[in-house]
Amino acid sequence: MIWQLRIFSSGVFLLTLATSASAASVSGRVELVSSHGANVRKHTDYSGVVAWLESAAGTPLVAAGARHAQMIQKNKTFLPHVLAISMGTVVDFPNFDPIFHNAFSNYNGQIFDIGLYAPGSTKSIAFRREGVVRVFCNIHPAMSAVIVVLRSPYFALSAKNGSFQIMDVPSGAYRLHVFHERATEQTLAALTRPIDVTEESVQLAPIQVSENGYLELPHQNKFGKDYPPASDSGGYVGTKP
Repeated sequence: MIWQLRIFSSGVFLLTLATSASAASVSGRVELVSSHGANVRKHTDYSGVVAWLESAAGTPLVAAGARHAQMIQKNKTFLPHVLAISMGTVVDFPNFDPIFHNAFSNYNGQIFDIGLYAPGSTKSIAFRREGVVRVFCNIHPAMSAVIVVLRSPYFALSAKNGSFQIMDVPSGAYRLHVFHERATEQTLAALTRPIDVTEESVQLAPIQVSENGYLELPHQNKFGKDYPPASDSGGYVGTKP
């Protein structure tokens, strides 16, 4: 048994007894550079970067048991904006707005269309395919989110200061990956690195994620057409091809 000192983003220190002598944590910090994001430039907000571990041997690391997550719709916004899950997780999309919504994705990753549903109701989707799923609303073009579906249960999202901590990682050889929605595939691939986890916790060197070369293109509705001018008014319009 090992006592571990855990430091949370709030500054709180907690001394806990590890459940397994062979489990450790992998901690690090990301920094976003060359960013055009308003929160990054004005508020030094480095949140929303996904860091995860995959087996160096390429074997999928699948979490045991049923898993659920939630992405709510409130104030015409998906919350959280970035969600990381393991393959097989069921994501609920409750509508907390007083208006209709229609979450969908027709990009790389898992294609889905929840369909139109009323305020106060919810729909669910099981994500069984690894990949990046960019989520939109067929009624409100300003709404967007990202679901990162992983073949590993060992992942974490960065906090505002860029810190992240992947907990309860068994000893072994891994590869560390990161994802940021405004970084190119080439940039992210270059950040992949081998990690050896033993009984001791791993502290990584700082990781800089550049947004150079990323181009944000306007998306279309679920029918592959431009949104009509009034489609973000809050009502039910512009949902037919």
